[in-house]
Amino acid sequence: MGDAPTGIPSVRIEASVESLLLGATAPEAWSTSDSKSGSHFERVTIDGERHIVKYICVDDDWIMRATGDLHCRQLTLFSSSVLAALPEVIDHAMVACAPYMSRLGHRSAALLMRDVSEEMVPPGSEPIETALHRRFLAQMAQMHAAYLGFEDRAGLFPFAHHYVFLTPAMAELETASGRDDPVPPAVLEGWRSMDEHHPRQAKVLRELARDPAPLLAALGAGPRTLLHGDWKFGNLGGSATRTILLDWDRCGEGPPLVDLAWYLAVNCDRLPESKEEAIATYRRSLETAGVSTSSWWEAQLRPALAGAFLQLGWSKTGEPAEFGWWSDRLDDALPGI
Repeated sequence: MGDAPTGIPSVRIEASVESLLLGATAPEAWSTSDSKSGSHFERVTIDGERHIVKYICVDDDWIMRATGDLHCRQLTLFSSSVLAALPEVIDHAMVACAPYMSRLGHRSAALLMRDVSEEMVPPGSEPIETALHRRFLAQMAQMHAAYLGFEDRAGLFPFAHHYVFLTPAMAELETASGRDDPVPPAVLEGWRSMDEHHPRQAKVLRELARDPAPLLAALGAGPRTLLHGDWKFGNLGGSATRTILLDWDRCGEGPPLVDLAWYLAVNCDRLPESKEEAIATYRRSLETAGVSTSSWWEAQLRPALAGAFLQLGWSKTGEPAEFGWWSDRLDDALPGI
């Protein structure tokens, strides 16, 4: 499709948080077990319907800090018309948003969403239903097909940032800051564990974390599309025909298989079928959506999987079979990166 779509943004933009929440009643603090970024939530009722308000600010959100999001990219995204071209099978649940300035003077946003908590994948450790998993993959492919050839003209998430925000450097900086976010210390400990137990892979991944340019060059094979960036089950839900997809903070231009690789890596404990079967399911769905893959598939798949290992290998050091699968994918990609 090339350029971002033109037209009316799909999310209402209010001038202030006060106008965003006009008529809201019964506010209460709210949280989910999956939200670990540091952002704050509350639940409100508007015209008899429950809504969730998420306040996103670089002062509070370690992911925003780790990805250099000083100007609130989600506000940029929702103020643009980029998401107006989403296929009907993708439901972002957003109603409206409003800017505000943080206590430290940073551009921030309050995001008003329908309360879809009852429709989300429940937390837990059991595999999700195969039909739901395959619907997620099919509708991921439909989204990618709808945006094939997308070029970011709005200033969204820079593609290279996918590979620099879960690195040892980020973890050391955040941990040294004295903040109490639980994820950066876990990332730091995971990298240290990989150094100890898997030194060969750790050396390669640390080099890529310092300079992901070879990985980015290899990912130049094949088409670009609109990436969501975080297809984890904590962000996913389903109705009878649609996928609910929340948290668009890492949305931007990139190769479609990057979303697929992250999905496989971040949801590994709850996949109801093998990774190979899931990859085949997504590819069939992409072909069904009219995207020919024969000329670029393998060239993009190898570095995409290696990139997901760079992102999340630190979290897999205690699972020999899981770590081994991803390590093999890194070895497959090495000749090309």
